[in-house]
Amino acid sequence: MVDHSGWRVGVASAPIHHGEILQGVFPHRGQLTRGLVTMPCTVHITQASFIPARGEELTVSPPWKTKARRAAQLAVEACVRPGDGPVGGHLELTGDVPLCRGFGSSTSDVLAAIWAVQDALVRPLRPEDVARIAVRAETASDSLMFKESSVLFAQREGKVIEDFGYRMPAVRVLGFGSRPENDGRGVDTLALPPAHYDRTEVGVFAELQAMLREAIHTKDVALVGAVASASTGINQRHLPIPLLDSLRAVERETGALGIQTAHSGDIAGLLYDRDDPEVAARTEHGRQLLHDIGIHEQWIFTTGD
Repeated sequence: MVDHSGWRVGVASAPIHHGEILQGVFPHRGQLTRGLVTMPCTVHITQASFIPARGEELTVSPPWKTKARRAAQLAVEACVRPGDGPVGGHLELTGDVPLCRGFGSSTSDVLAAIWAVQDALVRPLRPEDVARIAVRAETASDSLMFKESSVLFAQREGKVIEDFGYRMPAVRVLGFGSRPENDGRGVDTLALPPAHYDRTEVGVFAELQAMLREAIHTKDVALVGAVASASTGINQRHLPIPLLDSLRAVERETGALGIQTAHSGDIAGLLYDRDDPEVAARTEHGRQLLHDIGIHEQWIFTTGD
C-alpha cells in the first residue's frame, strides 16, 4: 500500500532556451557524440501542477502534451518505491512558449512535468536522473535541468559531455525570427535529418569547446560571442539563415559580440555585452537595422535575469 500521507499538489515552472551557443559533435569516451550548449532565456515559461492519485491512470491537460505525460509517468516510477503499487494522477500544463521555433518548448513541458511530480511526491531527483527521464520522454532533450552550471550535453543520450563548472556569463540578446517569410510558423524540427559534419568541422568543434570552456571560466563575453558565431556559420550548411550576410553587417555596425541561432528552429540573436555603457543604444540601433532588412519580430532579454 502506498503511503501517501506526504503527498501534495505539486507545482513547478520550467524555463526555455534560445537555441544554442554551440552544437555539433565532440569527443566523449572514445567516440564522437552529438552535443550542444543551450542559450538561457527568460522570455517565456512553462508552469505545471500535478495531483497524484492511487491507480495507474495518469492524464494530462491539454491532452496533446503526450511527451509531458510520458515524462510525468516516468518521474512517478522513479519517485515511488518498488512494491508501493501503481500511482497515477493529473498533470496540467500552462504557458506561452511558441512551438517549433527553437525555444525548447517540449523540453520545457517535460521538465515542468518532472519537477511537478517530484514536488507532489516529495522525492527530489538529481539533474542527471531528470536528464535521463527527459530523453526517454522526448528522444532528444536540451540541458535546462542543469541549473547551477553550463554543460555540453549529449541531447540524444541524456549525458553530460563536459560540465564547465560555472554559469554562462550574462549577455544582452536581441532576439528575432530569422526567417520572416515563415511568418512565425517555425520549423518542423522532427522532419530535419541529423546534421552530418565533415572532418574539418569536427576539428573546429573541439577548438570551440576549448574556447567556450575558457570563456565561461574567465567570464569573457566576447569569446562567448565568437563561439556562437562560429557555430552559426557551421550550421549554415545544414539549416541556413537566409539573411546571414545582412545580419553580419548589422553585427559589425552595432558592435555586437556575435550571432547565435537555434540549430533546429527559426530564432536567432545578436549578442551584446550587458555591462557595456552603450548597450542600450547598440541594441536599439540593432532593432532599427533589423527592421530595415525586413525582420520585424524581435525581443530583448538578458541571460541570467
